[in-house]
Amino acid sequence: MDGPTKVSLLFVNQHYAPDVAATGQCLADLAEHLASDGYDVEVLASRTHYGPGHLDAPAREVLNGVRVRRLAATGFGRGTHVGRLLDYASFYVAVLLTLLVGRRYDGVVFLTTPPLIGLIGRVARAVRGQRYAIWSMDLHPEAEIAAGMLRERSLASRLLARLDASAYRSADFVVDLGSHMRQRVLQKGVSPARVHTVHVWGGRRDANVARGVSPLARHLAIEDRFVVMYSGNAGIVHDFDAIFEAMRELRDDPRIFFLFVGGGPRRADVEAFAARERMKNFAYHDYFPRELLSHSLSVADVHLISLRHAFAGISVPSKLYGAMAAARPVLFVGPTACETADAIREARCGVVVDPADGGAVPAGARLATVLRTWADVPAVAAVLGARGRHAFLERYEHRLGCAAFESVVQAAWVYREQHEPRLTRTVRLRGGDARVTAVDPPAAAN
Repeated sequence: MDGPTKVSLLFVNQHYAPDVAATGQCLADLAEHLASDGYDVEVLASRTHYGPGHLDAPAREVLNGVRVRRLAATGFGRGTHVGRLLDYASFYVAVLLTLLVGRRYDGVVFLTTPPLIGLIGRVARAVRGQRYAIWSMDLHPEAEIAAGMLRERSLASRLLARLDASAYRSADFVVDLGSHMRQRVLQKGVSPARVHTVHVWGGRRDANVARGVSPLARHLAIEDRFVVMYSGNAGIVHDFDAIFEAMRELRDDPRIFFLFVGGGPRRADVEAFAARERMKNFAYHDYFPRELLSHSLSVADVHLISLRHAFAGISVPSKLYGAMAAARPVLFVGPTACETADAIREARCGVVVDPADGGAVPAGARLATVLRTWADVPAVAAVLGARGRHAFLERYEHRLGCAAFESVVQAAWVYREQHEPRLTRTVRLRGGDARVTAVDPPAAAN
């Protein structure tokens, strides 16, 4: 790290590794990167598991140079709205008490799980002058409105929107995940100078594993099948209608096998559909350990990703980048105007099927046609996968994202003088250097 001072950073998120939540895994990558660069890094998380129950991990430990504190909280899980709200509330209280009576940091970065957690940053700033920022993994209450949990013009949604916007405007900086989310962040009234885009990441350079050497392919007995995989959370933001139509159309195709890996509130819907249709070319498995992630992603011949239209710019699936890392083509079901569709078109690594585009052929039939084509001509899928792998290494590899995030931190909390010119630094990466230009330091918070 440049400069003589060891900058102290605190990250706040409900989930952290070894939990399977994507936000926790991305946070672990960033926190470990910063710790290796000389920052004093601490993480506040919950002992609550991404599913029901509590994470089997100590309340305090040091993981790869990062001090992790897991706060006591309820563990009802994501199965019911009431249980989830209670888990959120207990975590809010624990974080608030910690920030009001504990040590002060050079900067605190709040992720967006649970929703509106950034409000605690505004309180800590008002009470103690604590500097803070928001890493906007998703947007609230926009997500709750899109899910139908809140009416858009209701008193509750307007009040929550106003509170959330105030937290965003008071932050030293906000990191968004792409151009569509950036526009929504700006609509909260945040100064453009304080909003910075850092693409979310997933997967690893070693994720490109040949099917023939994968122990999981042998374990799952799918070595001779064309595997269509959905990997990760199956949640309220994801659209499965067209996927179900394609599965129904292909249920008697002996070549094709649908493999779902992970969990989430929509898992029961997927399994119920497969049971009703008596699908024999289908399986649903729990998350594999992260050390097997490269093998898990490479079991697939193609990866399915979906997003409901209402969530464009609100949520950005990280599944895409794992598929790209594994050199597998992507079949995306969702809006043509969102971060995922943009990235697929730029990389030319897959096909985007928008159920709302008004085409004469139903979306499910289009999915089935693409899958049959790729199963018939594997070379086409291989070319698309190779393009995705190239784009991953060039733009979406996790070390590039971590370096870009670090440049924002440096501009805001390391180089604080307002007259400091724009800074260009070279980040040393294995296999080459990446030049990252930091933005000018932000103006003082509102």
